Amino acid sequence: MAEVSGSAGQTERPPGSRWRQLLAPGVLTVVAGLVLAACQPATLADLDGSPTNLYEDLNLAYASASPAEKLDLYRPQHPDPASALPVIVLVHGGGFVGGDKSDLDDTAASLVAHGYAVASVDYRLAPEATFPAPIQDVKAAIRWLRVNAGKFDLDPDRFGVLGESAGAYLAAMVGTWGYVQTPQDAALGNPGVVSTVRAVVDLFGPVDFTAIDAQLRSDACPASAVAAHDGPDGYESRFLGHEITTVPALVQTANPVSYAGPGHVPPPFDIEHGSADCTVPYQQSEELAAGLRAAGGDVFLNVAPGAGHGTRFPRAARFPAIVAFLDHYVR
Repeated sequence: MAEVSGSAGQTERPPGSRWRQLLAPGVLTVVAGLVLAACQPATLADLDGSPTNLYEDLNLAYASASPAEKLDLYRPQHPDPASALPVIVLVHGGGFVGGDKSDLDDTAASLVAHGYAVASVDYRLAPEATFPAPIQDVKAAIRWLRVNAGKFDLDPDRFGVLGESAGAYLAAMVGTWGYVQTPQDAALGNPGVVSTVRAVVDLFGPVDFTAIDAQLRSDACPASAVAAHDGPDGYESRFLGHEITTVPALVQTANPVSYAGPGHVPPPFDIEHGSADCTVPYQQSEELAAGLRAAGGDVFLNVAPGAGHGTRFPRAARFPAIVAFLDHYVR
C-alpha cells in the first residue's frame, strides 16, 4: 500500500438488565449500521471472513515525533449526511515490541459494518520508546482525530477505544489516564484537546506486570511461558526500560488501576479474557475489573472458558456482545 501523510491523504487502502443480557456469552444481537459518504472505496474481510465495503484513508500522520505515529481511518459507505460517525480507536498488540495497525483489519471491517468509523493506530515500540510514550501516542491520535473530525464526518463527542494484549493495556491506560495532560502530550500536538473516551474494550491485556509469572505458575502453564515476563528481556521490562522486578514504584505507576479513584471514575469497560491464557493470565483482567469497580466504574468482565491468547480467543463469537457494549456507551 502506498503511504500518505497528513490529514489530506486519501486513496490506499448505567446499564439495565436488557444490556446485561445482550452481553451474556453466546447471545447474538442485531445492530443497525450507519452510513457515510467519503473518499476512496475499499474492501476488508471482517472477523468471519466476509467482505466489508468501506472508505479508507491510510497512513495519516497524527504526530511527528516518529515515523511510527500514523493511523488508518476506515468509514462506512452509503452515508447518512445528517449524522456524524461514532469512532472506535483500535490499538494492536505485540508485546510492546512488535505488531502493526493492519493486524486488526478484520476487527476494523466488522466495526465499520456496524456503523462505526474506525481509526487503527500505530505507536512507538520498544526500544525506540518506553513507558509512557506509547500511551501518549494513542492519546495524541485521539486528539488529532478530534481536531480533524469535521474533515472526516466524525463525532468528536463519541469516541471509544479497543485494544488487544499490549494494545489492551494501552487502551486501559487511555481509559484511566486519558484525562491527564502532560508536557509530553503537548509536544505531540493539539494541546488542550481532551484524550478521554466514552468506553474501553480490553481484550486480554496485562495490568500488574510483576504478578504475571506467579499467576501463570498457579494456572499450571508450561515452563516456557513462566518467567517470560519477570526477566530483563521480558516484554514488560523492555516496555518500562528496566527489569520490572527492580523498579516496583515504576511498575505501580504503569498500572492503569493507579489512576482510577475518588474524583476520577473511569469510563465503562468491557474486559474479555480466556481462562486458559498462558501469555497474559486471566487474573490480570480480574484485578483490573476489581480496581475499576472499586473506583466506581461500570465494568463487564467475561472470562471465556478454555480460551487462550490472541488468535486462540474467540473474538468472532464475542463480537456481538462487544458491539452491544459499544452501542450502549459510545453510539
